[in-house]
Amino acid sequence: MSAVLDPARVPGVWRGGEVDAASPPGVPSGHARLDLELPGGGWPRGALTEILHDGVGLGEVSLLFGALARIAQEGRTIAWINPPHLPYAPALASAGVALDACLVVRPATHEDALWSADQALRSGACGAALFWLPEKTDYAWLRRLQMAAESGKALAVLFRPIGALSQASPAHLRLVVGSRGGNLTVKVPKRRGPPLHTPITLRTPGRPAARVAA
Repeated sequence: MSAVLDPARVPGVWRGGEVDAASPPGVPSGHARLDLELPGGGWPRGALTEILHDGVGLGEVSLLFGALARIAQEGRTIAWINPPHLPYAPALASAGVALDACLVVRPATHEDALWSADQALRSGACGAALFWLPEKTDYAWLRRLQMAAESGKALAVLFRPIGALSQASPAHLRLVVGSRGGNLTVKVPKRRGPPLHTPITLRTPGRPAARVAA
């Protein structure tokens, strides 16, 4: 009699209709409802994550506050590459993110921004790199950033316009963030498991915190 192979017991294999429970532990986001939807229970290390949104200032960066605080406590640098505005120090401090762990990089060109993100992720010194790139970014470069995140075991988060959702991406995780009634709405069109098309609602931080990405 042939044995029946249970996919749940094979490393690296998961059922298509379920979130991958075997993913390495992620960095908790600080939003319990969101962590339930993220394989590994948090933001993945060593993988590229995309946060897609239209317009800055929704509070999209605040989704990462919990993870950034933990990474800063580990003594690793948080690189902010090409942010649309200077990170708002009082909001970061209030969230427990050590300001001396933050490094803001202002590249002169798009190519310089890509190079800076690649170097930050590969360095091993950065526990996280947050970067803002145009909607149309070459797939080969995105693949290079994914590999750089793997090499440096870093949390890599790319912020892009929602229009980029129609483009292929090597990112392991893609989120679409919006705003409704003063709160954040989050969809997960790509993860290790079925997409989450019905948005979940998360409380938007206070007005000063939202200015981190304003």
